Amino acid sequence: MRINKILVIRFRRVGDSVLSIAICSSLRRSFPNAQIDYVLNEAISSLYENHPDIDNVITFSNEENNNFWKYILKVRHLVKNTKYDVIIDTRSTIKTLFFSLFSLSTSYRIGSKKKYNYFLHNFRIDNHRDKTLDMVQHNLMLLNPLEREASIQYCSDFKLYVSDQEKLEFKAYMLDSGIDFSRPVLIATVTARLPHKVWDKERMKEVLRRMIEKYAVQIIFNFAGNEEDFAVDIHREMGNDKNIFTNIKADSLKDLRALISNCDFFFGNEGGPRHISQALELPSYAIYPPNISKSIWLPNGGERYLGISPDDRYSKEEQSEMDYSQRFNLITVDQVWNGLDVMLATFLKK
Repeated sequence: MRINKILVIRFRRVGDSVLSIAICSSLRRSFPNAQIDYVLNEAISSLYENHPDIDNVITFSNEENNNFWKYILKVRHLVKNTKYDVIIDTRSTIKTLFFSLFSLSTSYRIGSKKKYNYFLHNFRIDNHRDKTLDMVQHNLMLLNPLEREASIQYCSDFKLYVSDQEKLEFKAYMLDSGIDFSRPVLIATVTARLPHKVWDKERMKEVLRRMIEKYAVQIIFNFAGNEEDFAVDIHREMGNDKNIFTNIKADSLKDLRALISNCDFFFGNEGGPRHISQALELPSYAIYPPNISKSIWLPNGGERYLGISPDDRYSKEEQSEMDYSQRFNLITVDQVWNGLDVMLATFLKK
């Protein structure tokens, strides 16, 4: 069959949506003339403006997501008007099944294998059974049914793009805020949206001190919403070090994209900003908390993209008698510094 229109359903958080870009890029290479639409929460949509592998970013506001009838009506209107040939439901939740319910004539309704989607997804992929695969590979397995129609060009890269104008405008803001671009600029996430994902504050401060002392880096703290107080407290506890900046703020994900594109390195707690950094090809080193698998959430790793997890040095059996905090504290300052120091020496060459 001729595939003209494809819908990729993602929703959710920043990191999930960034990693799912590999699906859109693979589809673009496999079906270059097809229309590729990407469904996201409105708050994260600005990341994907002018992305070459996405024709339309379709957004749902919080109000639409939280109001059952508004959500249903919008879903129905979307799929009835567009008549997609392929629907790829990366979430495969009860809620996202409505896209397929209103599209029963769509030839390919693809989702992850769940007990409740037997009748609505005509291709159900068991893409989470193999725990050796990273999240990008899990996502790309959803394209397997389309091998019936074309030679699928699987692309494991996930990329974001910043226009030269956006980059220059944000660089001017950084200059006005005190950044000296003759020295290395590092973006750091010392906090996180979820408090339990934040590495010990004192250990974080020690690593930051070592970076400043050895590499004379300028460190921009990235934070959002209620994370600001925590980040400002760290800066204050470090004597308001002039090499640390809490006055440079990215008020949107679009701004964060521009900020990261003007930096030389990412360091900090694992999360959405780290995924954005990798998508912009910024070298990064992340700290993974317990229960967040580095092997799954660090796709395409290598010398440019590294991180540390309690699982790196301690088996599940060794950690089984420990509580969450004890497991997180298995990551020491020296362990982080040993890996980070090598990367900074490699990538901070001006």
